[in-house]
Amino acid sequence: MQQSKPVVTNAPATKPQPTRALHLWHLLSLDAPTVATLWAWFVARAASVHLPPYVLVSMFLAVWMLYAADRLLDARQLFANPLHTDELEPRHLFHHRHAPAFLTGILFASITLAALLPLLIPRALELYSILGALLFAWFLLIHARATPSSASNRRLPKELAVGIFFPAAIFIPTVARQPGLQLALLPHAILFAAACSINCLAIYAWEHPAPRLAAHWTTRLGTAHLSALASTATAISLILALLTRSSTLWPLALAACLSSLTLLILHLQHQRLNPITLRAAADLALLTPILLLPWMSK
Repeated sequence: MQQSKPVVTNAPATKPQPTRALHLWHLLSLDAPTVATLWAWFVARAASVHLPPYVLVSMFLAVWMLYAADRLLDARQLFANPLHTDELEPRHLFHHRHAPAFLTGILFASITLAALLPLLIPRALELYSILGALLFAWFLLIHARATPSSASNRRLPKELAVGIFFPAAIFIPTVARQPGLQLALLPHAILFAAACSINCLAIYAWEHPAPRLAAHWTTRLGTAHLSALASTATAISLILALLTRSSTLWPLALAACLSSLTLLILHLQHQRLNPITLRAAADLALLTPILLLPWMSK
């Protein structure tokens, strides 16, 4: 996906985009919805909760729309100044170049999502309404600024926000159907949130070398101690997996453990990888539930 420092030049719009499947998975904004849909199903499976297919389809569409819109908004400055690309990455340039196609996709996805939402159970709709209102407020704080390219104008750290909103959306379908599992699922949700935050912090660190003065103070602190954070999250997740090994929920902690460990390895080796491959690999690291499927109960 990205590299240690944005490498886009003053004329990136003419630069060919990678065509490899992993790169396109990232550039088309399919990475985050894939992770969200897999984890939503994985959490429900571990909790012995059945999720109808329309729940997973709704999850995929909603997350794809949010991420595609976020990248389009990040790149909107190019409409006013096509050469102002200093703080943009390949994903932003790709979305800007194909903005009509993405806007059309968002339109059709929103129509489909609107048709599916009435099928969701009332409790899930209630929780998603609350989460959606908070997310909308966050979008305003992040994007409603005079100079969209200036990271210093952000009122909230995106890395921390993703670590809150993303896991919450993923655990809602299961918790809405089985409220009694809230406490049991909470530590697993926190550890998955930690893995998501580490994912975002790692990406930011790779794209913005120190001292990162424009970043929020929590982002500077997190990126300065990224290896320690990833190691700690890995260790705690492994401990929880061992402590809950008699429960059907143990794969959740182990998957979070493997994700944090993979992100730690990527961080230690990030200078050896192609920037876009590295960025895609950061999200690929969150697909660890696939590795645990053979050990999950029917």
